[in-house]
This record gives sequence, C-alpha cells and structure tokens, in this order.
Amino acid sequence: FFVSLQGGVNDEVTLTAYITIALLEIPLPVTHSVVRNALFCLETAAGQKENHVYTKALLAYAFALAGKMDKRKAMLDSLEKEAVKKDGSVHWQRPGKEPEVDLPYYRYRAPSAEVEMTAYVLLAYLTSQPAPSQEELSFASLIAKWISGQQNPNGGFSSTQ
Repeated sequence: FFVSLQGGVNDEVTLTAYITIALLEIPLPVTHSVVRNALFCLETAAGQKENHVYTKALLAYAFALAGKMDKRKAMLDSLEKEAVKKDGSVHWQRPGKEPEVDLPYYRYRAPSAEVEMTAYVLLAYLTSQPAPSQEELSFASLIAKWISGQQNPNGGFSSTQ
C-alpha cells in the first residue's frame, strides 16, 4: 500500500522526506533534533544525481517548509528540466512512462502518482520566504492549470493524497 502512495519509489530518502514534511507541517521547529537530523539526511541525499523525479518533488517541498530556499531552488531548477510542458500547462511524469493517448472524445487522466508529485512541486513553488516571486507564481499557475484538468466530473482526483 505505502509503495503506491510513493509513486512506486521505495527508498529511505522518500520516506524520510514524507516524515520530515509531516513534522514541519505540525509545525515542529527546524531546530528540533529530529527535524534537524532528518534535514541533514535530506540535504546529503539531494546531491545524488540519481534521485527519482517523485523524490525531488518531495525534497523541494521539504526544503521549502524548512526555509532552506537555496536547496528548494536547486530542486525546483532540476525539476523544471524534467517538466512536461504541453497545451499551456506544466506537469511531471514518471520516467519511461508511455505517452498519453491522443484520441478524439477521450480525456486522459494521469495516474495518481503523477497528480501527487505535480501537486508537491506546486506546493514547493508556493511555499517560499518571504513570498514567491512573480516568475514563480506564473509558473505555478501553469502547474495549477494541469492539476485542475485532472479533476473528475465530481471535482475529485484519482489520487489518494
């Protein structure tokens, strides 16, 4: 069950990022020893080149919540290079995923993991101190456009998050 919530990524970095986000949203201060140790692990892991796009999205949001704007920006810059920019919107998808089908009268809805990771990137863009720049807000609006297009007819999403 937990693996499906992680977009298929099953490693300590992803789990640590989830827990760190939860602790910071409580909010526990960044000076709390558990948070401080977790952030140290995440900062070390952020330097790895092989981080999955889903993990990068979580890292970006965790660093944003912790007020580590340089680390947040580094993750967002890396994520922007992997973004799928299409039809005036922006989103992220898992590497090696089949391209979406373009059929008449068929509305493609992304898998829940892609909705989740794109939402985490949006949160990272909007969580900035003192405030997101105009450029960040413009980019965030393109992400929000894609996310809103993933809503089902009842206004919900396929995501469990």
